[in-house]
Amino acid sequence: MFINIFSIIMISLEVILLFNLLIIVHELGHFLAARWRGLVVEKFAIWFGKPLWSKTINGIEYRLGCIPAGGFVAVPQLAPMESIEGKTSQDYSHLPPVSPLDKIIVAVAGPVFSLGLAFLFACIVWGVGRPVSESEKTAVIGYVLPGGPADKGGLQPGDKILSVNGHRVTRIQGMGPMSESVAWNVAMSQSPIIPIAIERDGIEKIIDITPVIEPRAGWGRKNLRQIQLLPAQTPLIASIAPNSPASEAGLHPGDLVVAASGIKLLSPMLLAEMLSTTPGKPISLTIRRDITKDSSKIFLIKITPRIPQGESKPRLGIYWDERGLVSLSHPNPFTQIRASVTTMWETMSAVMRPHSEITVQHLSGPIGIMRIYYILFESPMGWRLALWFSVVLNVNLALLNLLPLPVLDGGHILIACFEWMIGKPVQHRLLEWIQSGCAAILMGFMIYVTFFDLLDLPWLHPEKTLAISKTLKFAPSNALPNVEQKN
Repeated sequence: MFINIFSIIMISLEVILLFNLLIIVHELGHFLAARWRGLVVEKFAIWFGKPLWSKTINGIEYRLGCIPAGGFVAVPQLAPMESIEGKTSQDYSHLPPVSPLDKIIVAVAGPVFSLGLAFLFACIVWGVGRPVSESEKTAVIGYVLPGGPADKGGLQPGDKILSVNGHRVTRIQGMGPMSESVAWNVAMSQSPIIPIAIERDGIEKIIDITPVIEPRAGWGRKNLRQIQLLPAQTPLIASIAPNSPASEAGLHPGDLVVAASGIKLLSPMLLAEMLSTTPGKPISLTIRRDITKDSSKIFLIKITPRIPQGESKPRLGIYWDERGLVSLSHPNPFTQIRASVTTMWETMSAVMRPHSEITVQHLSGPIGIMRIYYILFESPMGWRLALWFSVVLNVNLALLNLLPLPVLDGGHILIACFEWMIGKPVQHRLLEWIQSGCAAILMGFMIYVTFFDLLDLPWLHPEKTLAISKTLKFAPSNALPNVEQKN
């Protein structure tokens, strides 16, 4: 129990530090550019809220807030930001106006620093590698949910999906350019019937599928269109319940279950389905062991499922690794940056499309982003995944801030260009009104997105948490395994 709490605390600290690093580096760009161009800097704040620590050095207040989420730099000559950064007792009305070029330099410095940090992380990922699961890089179907759209349309495990609605795809799910995934193209399709091109036994054919949108109870994000299938993934054992049939049969964590009763397994779900159709009967499993070594062992084992305590169906007592086999990919930094830009462009295009089912509620705010970081850090190679995700996030932070909306960096650039055109600065009162109005809209947007982020937190779904954390308990058995070694 103590180890679990300590692990949660450590992961939470890692999430907070890495998330805040991204924001602070962005703000540091503004700070250094403002100092370089001679603008007055009132505050450099790490975190928001009431200061836990504050010190004024050379007229600049450095502070540490009580809300661990980002920070800001107060540059009164750039734009009035009291609605976000708080009121100030100083009167800066006597300060000389700043040239539009200086404003542009200061505004663009934040996104430039974010892109620089993204490139640094991308170089590290290039060296150490990004973990990629077997299911993330395949367009082969591993399991088709019974009664779902894919099942009704005739799709089968082992089929390789070539295109969706005429768009070529390279994988069913996974991160990267979204236009390459089956799930994204299904969600984006507006047609009630989607033509899906597949390859089966070397023959290409097109199958028409009618997607569905599963209704969602409560206030959560709206589900998107789907055809209910899973990518191919060889079942990999993560752990085994004590006294279970799997334990008594000599199975180990790290074993691959490549076949059951002579049928190749492309998903753990297929094995569960086979067990449910032949309850309590022995089943022959083909096991591959020592997969990390040059020569792995392959053997057959006969195992009889039993009913755990408090359960109604026979089980083997196996907990599966959700990611399956994982390999390291080493994409170069430019490939990572390009993929991040493409992903963001596709997401924003989908949100802005008039009849798209992907809306603002499907975006994530700070809480959602930190939750993603937490999930990544929980995995065995979480720090590698967190570094890769930081590349994506920094690129998003840079480009979103360049949108030409007041309050954002792009808005400052837009106003500076307008001042350049008219040859004089915008009136302070008008600028303050514009900034305050846009800040209110931005805060409303953040509250709206955060509302859905909060609904995704696991402690609001105890039934799912219990289902995942539930352990199987078996009574001891003296049954001996029947093992046949394969050369």
